[in-house]
Amino acid sequence: MTGTFGVTAFQLVLLRRMADFRPELAEQARMRLGASLADQREANRRWQAMVRSPRSRGALARYRSVLGPPERTEPRTVGDLSCEASLWALPLWPSLRFEVLAAPDGAVWNEWLVRAPGAPGPVLERPEDLRPWSATVDEVARAFAPVRPMEGTAPTRWRLAFTAAGRPLVAEFTYGLLQRVEERSA
Repeated sequence: MTGTFGVTAFQLVLLRRMADFRPELAEQARMRLGASLADQREANRRWQAMVRSPRSRGALARYRSVLGPPERTEPRTVGDLSCEASLWALPLWPSLRFEVLAAPDGAVWNEWLVRAPGAPGPVLERPEDLRPWSATVDEVARAFAPVRPMEGTAPTRWRLAFTAAGRPLVAEFTYGLLQRVEERSA
């Protein structure tokens, strides 16, 4: 995997973090991309070098240079804040989009996978419906409201606490995609 850093390399970076929770799913996805573990390590090394470079462009410019022009850009309001949502298609997740929320000055507030506009989401009614890689943060939050956001274990991770079927649960996400659901201790 040499040459420019593009969509395939970016997907390998996402998979590297998802492998912390779901190594079997991440390996299957990596193989679908035709990439080796060495390719994945190199993609991650190059991504980290871009992120940490003293000459680094802003995060939004970095995503545009790696993923190309967004498939869609739209204004978004989050609470009292106005921002711009940019969405990119990623071949590994055809019903999802990688969304970057940026402030008017270009500062990136959030970056994660969301359901593609118009794509059907999962039916989430019971804890058993919460299968790995089946739902996004927003879908779980809506289906099992009220939820309590919890601090993630890394910047690319989110957690939601909620009760379903009388059971206290915590759902964990990487880049906005559900990885696992566990019983929450009282």
